[in-house]
Amino acid sequence: MYHHIKKLMFTVRVGQPDPRFGNMLLEQFGGANGELAAAMQYSIQGLNCEDMACKDLLMDIGTEELSHLEIIGTLARMHLKPMKKRADAAEHDPLIAIAGGGGVALHNSTGNPWTADYLKVTGELDVDLRSNIAAEARAKIVYERLINFCDDPGTKEALQFLMTREITHMRAFMQALDNLGKHPLSIGLIPPTPGIVDQYYNDSTGEGDHGEVDTTGPWNTDIQVVESPALKEFQATRATPKAGRTTEDGNGAAQPPKRTRATKAPTRRR
Repeated sequence: MYHHIKKLMFTVRVGQPDPRFGNMLLEQFGGANGELAAAMQYSIQGLNCEDMACKDLLMDIGTEELSHLEIIGTLARMHLKPMKKRADAAEHDPLIAIAGGGGVALHNSTGNPWTADYLKVTGELDVDLRSNIAAEARAKIVYERLINFCDDPGTKEALQFLMTREITHMRAFMQALDNLGKHPLSIGLIPPTPGIVDQYYNDSTGEGDHGEVDTTGPWNTDIQVVESPALKEFQATRATPKAGRTTEDGNGAAQPPKRTRATKAPTRRR
């Protein structure tokens, strides 16, 4: 059940409208990382959720995102308003000025229409929560960039509020994921194939023209490293049996971690 109240969650004040910036704001209205996408993603996840506590969380945040959509839409409309009467303002985006009458529409900053393809809904609660954490992080970065492109104090205040709520939501989703008590690599029900799951393929080797070199880190240190698989004609021969078999280990047994070259800290040279 929804009920619209004629009051914004955050009061929007715009001193000097900037149609060009209004166009940028549409990225958070009808873009891939925008508020409509977030509202739909969390709400649909919530409708599918059988965990009542997480369902409540998803519906709470999904509904709040609709409030954020109203804020960003109001902000964009105020900045786009000069397009209604001024030809020089309309030149910034004829689509908005002519087809949309200088108002907001469900498309991003380049005119691409909003699509449900933006949504990440798998029906697996832990996977969906990870998608939501990433979505909030992306939205935070977009708001940060918008703030950096803006000079209007009132607009920046509203964007700061919206950006801050992204971190609040990210924290809530992270706490919900942690509360499930699942191992981070426990995804779904079918276990990964032994042996194969413990192999790191070093597929980018040598030194590049711009100074790139092979590096090591936690991701390729305590694991079996297969050097240059394509050059060695390396191949996985079985994946579904109890143990995976590859041309590296022959019998399909998991090998102890090994490294064939000296370990060094990640480096980057220009």
